[in-house]
Amino acid sequence: MERNQIIGLALIMMMLIGYQILAPQTEPPKTNPATQTKSSATAAVAPAPRQLDSVAAKAIYGDFASAAIGTAKDIVVETDDVRLTFSTKGGNVKEVLLKKFKTYTNAPLYLIDEQSSKFNLELPTNKGTINLADLYFTTEASNQVITSGKSTKLAFRLPLGANQYIEQTYTIQGSGYLIDYDVQLVGLDGLVKNEPTRLVWQDKLKQLENDMAENRKVVTTNYYSDGELSDIGRGQSDNVEEKIEQPVSWFAHKNKYFLSAFITKGSSLSNATLKSLVNQSDTTYIKTMQSEGSLSTADLKAGKGNFQFFFGPNDYQIVKNIDTATDFGDNVDLGYAFLKPLNKFFFVPMFSFLEKFFSNYGVLIVVLVLIVKLLMTPLVYKSYVSMAKMRMLAPELAIIKEKVGDDAAKMQQEQMKLYQQVGVSPLSGCIPVLATMPILMSLFFLFPNLIELRQQSFLWASDLSTYDAPIKLPFAIPFYGAHVSIFTLAMTVSQLVYAWYNNQITPAQVQQPGMPDMRMLTYFMPVMFMFVMNSFPAGLSFYYLVSNVVTILQQQVIRRFVNDDKIRSILEENRRKIASGEKKKSKFSDMLERSMKAADEAKKQADEAKKQVEAKRAQAKKK
Repeated sequence: MERNQIIGLALIMMMLIGYQILAPQTEPPKTNPATQTKSSATAAVAPAPRQLDSVAAKAIYGDFASAAIGTAKDIVVETDDVRLTFSTKGGNVKEVLLKKFKTYTNAPLYLIDEQSSKFNLELPTNKGTINLADLYFTTEASNQVITSGKSTKLAFRLPLGANQYIEQTYTIQGSGYLIDYDVQLVGLDGLVKNEPTRLVWQDKLKQLENDMAENRKVVTTNYYSDGELSDIGRGQSDNVEEKIEQPVSWFAHKNKYFLSAFITKGSSLSNATLKSLVNQSDTTYIKTMQSEGSLSTADLKAGKGNFQFFFGPNDYQIVKNIDTATDFGDNVDLGYAFLKPLNKFFFVPMFSFLEKFFSNYGVLIVVLVLIVKLLMTPLVYKSYVSMAKMRMLAPELAIIKEKVGDDAAKMQQEQMKLYQQVGVSPLSGCIPVLATMPILMSLFFLFPNLIELRQQSFLWASDLSTYDAPIKLPFAIPFYGAHVSIFTLAMTVSQLVYAWYNNQITPAQVQQPGMPDMRMLTYFMPVMFMFVMNSFPAGLSFYYLVSNVVTILQQQVIRRFVNDDKIRSILEENRRKIASGEKKKSKFSDMLERSMKAADEAKKQADEAKKQVEAKRAQAKKK
């Protein structure tokens, strides 16, 4: 097998091993500013609501007792993209319906509701800590529908006396998923201490996609602190708690394809604590993400309590435009740092461009493959020509093998010498392999995070963002699962066919003693890869399938333009010119020549040293 193929297979092996070790974590966050520990804590259970009389309310809430008794009223605001329900109890967002999305069971997608989300602001009053979520606010707002280009404001006020009140104001646009949220404490210097106000958001993330186990692996709380994005909960099945020492600018409870986020526009959250709580027996909620931190009460009194909520899809084209949150677009995991530019500046924009012309995402993937293969054609052509040159040299290599026998070092020297004589660089064929690997790896990370594929059907696959499973097994196969992905099987067959085809056109290499048959590895790798890909998105398996088929066809076309006799003539002409000095040696040839001379010199010195040692031993025996 040619050296570039061995390098390519080694790179694929490294990718698979790296995936098993590192996945599902794609870019390990820096945890320097935080200490992460396992916690056996469970989600706090909200106490059952109770009706208070005025005496009990006064005893518990002091100066805020008048707001502790009341009747909750819902205010519904509907935009082009969401339907928001607010409650006068707490003045909070009670429910968020994403109008353009459905759950995997085709039910309306409620991102949060009264049962799953608890948002608390705990004020440090003279009477003690009071949770605003327990108090009743007043509002003049009514149900309304707003359209794109328009906006509305909802003000929830808790009056406490003359020029004394707490006000929460929401500014909602007619389209989009961002909500401005302002909190102001007016005239409360005598009632509220200047100690920090504690924000606590407990969010039970619902199962919105199929496969609970896979969803639990990718659910995280992402947060931006100390100039970088970090996360908690990725791939963890135990309860985890993390205390953040540096201020947090924003945090987002991330389901697989959706976000519920809190963004600070002024002062950041301090002394933040993030929790990821898992109940393996829970079939309704994936995880409970609890985020809490301290807000400056002085800023709330000064009218600087300016924040934002984001309730919406984790779509890169949307989240990258949230200017008030640094690196908010990184909520979409585009892979490792060296892969991000390829996904960010090529594949994601290309997907958006092709969406304008193709509504069927299976067809879109085929077109994407054709574009990538077209761009790679010059490199593929160069690789094929390099392979053809090596094939022309195969008979000479066989003759060299007969002369040197089983001396591997001598065989390698003679092989490099032959390459030097005809001006062939065995590394030239490695360039296409190395150029292809970043593309394959980029898509390997992109497709599982690409919301564009969500609930897009193609052929027998009802959802290209998850695995196709037309065949269910009555048992689970280790490392494979309890389902059979047809796209993955087809991809594996195409890889085996490509391996067979590639072995036919690759010059046979002289088998070194003790070395395994590298050709067999090309058949083993696709089978091993099948176990990895069986639970990956059907769209990714389909891309690899089409890519393999197009690669075979591409090489068939290139083969018609490559003349073996012409290549043989070029090699002989190179041999003549290099021997006569008419053609300068390439840098690679010079490097080979220096390496061979150094190796020969080292061997001579070793042989000479060995002879001297043997001579001394012989003299010592005579004495």
